[in-house]
Amino acid sequence: MRDAELRASNPVVAVGVEVDGVGNVDDVVLYRKEPPHTYTQVKYAADSSTPVNEDYLLKLSDKGGPSILRKLAQAWQQLTEDGTPVDLVLLSNRSPDAEDPLISLRDSRTQLLVPKAAQQGPRSKKGQARRRWADGAGLSEERLLDLLKALRLDLARDVMHLHEHLQMLMLAAGLRFDEEAMHAGADWVARQVADGQRRLSLADIREAIRSLRLEAGSSRAVVSIATLKPDPMAEDADYVVDWMDRFEGDSPYVKRRPQAPATWAQLQADIEAAPYRMPPGTTAVAVTGSLRLAPAFVVGAAFRMVTGVDLAVAQRDQLWSSAEAYEAPLAPAVGEHALGLGPDLAVAIAVATDPTQDVLDFLREQQVPVSRLLVLRPPGGPKDNSIPDAAAASALAVGIRDLLRRACRTHPAIHLFQAGPRGLSLLLGNRWNRLRPTTVYEDVNGQQLYEKAFVIDA
Repeated sequence: MRDAELRASNPVVAVGVEVDGVGNVDDVVLYRKEPPHTYTQVKYAADSSTPVNEDYLLKLSDKGGPSILRKLAQAWQQLTEDGTPVDLVLLSNRSPDAEDPLISLRDSRTQLLVPKAAQQGPRSKKGQARRRWADGAGLSEERLLDLLKALRLDLARDVMHLHEHLQMLMLAAGLRFDEEAMHAGADWVARQVADGQRRLSLADIREAIRSLRLEAGSSRAVVSIATLKPDPMAEDADYVVDWMDRFEGDSPYVKRRPQAPATWAQLQADIEAAPYRMPPGTTAVAVTGSLRLAPAFVVGAAFRMVTGVDLAVAQRDQLWSSAEAYEAPLAPAVGEHALGLGPDLAVAIAVATDPTQDVLDFLREQQVPVSRLLVLRPPGGPKDNSIPDAAAASALAVGIRDLLRRACRTHPAIHLFQAGPRGLSLLLGNRWNRLRPTTVYEDVNGQQLYEKAFVIDA
């Protein structure tokens, strides 16, 4: 669906499921307009306690039949016999074995073992492992390396990870992406296979989407931004910002600020490059990944509404889009606190919770040059479900922006603090124009609590 609508250079034109005549890589086949087609062998275990390593790949089947690697090699030889290139995938919920001489060389981005697996001589650990793999596959070492150039090991794909990836793909394709929609699509595929239809064309899939009422909009280009944990959509994204390893902390729950030498300014530059990396003619963009409120605001500001791009993000099971219709702007309730520390204006968005006292303490302790603090709340007060849907989020974002346009007229700059859903931050940044230069702060949960993250022209 996305390939067709976004005019991919070599689009997927059909999907095969349990395909006949392609050897042991028959589970899922992506047929492209031109080769290489992608042939996937799925190996899911009841648990992932046994890793993917040499023993796993070279072990004979329980009945003494060929090993997994030999079956893959046989399928590869069959499919490439006439010189046609192929893309092979072994997909599993098992994790790669970090101690295995070759599997440990797998590139997490390309999912390939080469070029590292081809390095070093025959007496090295790598060389000895290559010899065992070649013997197990029934190939020469040279032919084994040719196979490994085409074989991707897509590992550690647990079911939750797979579902998250699938739901974001559905969002990007303009479909409903809730669990009910996901399972409805999977059940339809299962029925086609049971009825003997193993190749599903784009026309078949479009008809199924219509009959199952899965449509939700148009396909979107994808911007993947990960600062907390890996984004399953990164491999399918049009632009990727992977800062997960450049943030402090080992857990997504504690990753809150860049770790030196990485800086907030570098992250802002990477985010602001996104609009220039979109496919030509892009009018709709989905944001995926894991990011806190300050980076989400910057993403919205990078794709500001004045650029004409419809920006969207998944907020729970809903799509919050900058193009969502609403009846009228929703004016926030306003609280004001005089500070007299300077000429600027401080603003606290209090939607999920009320950060007023924390913000006041920070402003006073750090002597931020502000004359007053405005606390903006939803009319019903702050709570974690105070914004029920996309229309309410858009209406509140516009209401906040309109109020601040009036409030900031006598101030040279704005200092912004946020406590709300990520989707609202994105929509606020998207509409942040005709205001004042804005310093956006992030809650870093440290002794100082907040940290200056970004400066946005507005």
